[in-house]
Amino acid sequence: MREDPAPQSREERLAAKLRENLRRRKEQARNLSATPLPKDGSSR
Repeated sequence: MREDPAPQSREERLAAKLRENLRRRKEQARNLSATPLPKDGSSR
């Protein structure tokens, strides 16, 4: 396997993406609070 020079940077990048996603979803949920979002487990 290849050794990454900075594996933390990759982790931080992924964490940042997850946080951004969460914020977007929260905002969307607030904007669409009138309409319930359908739950679909296939997105995981």
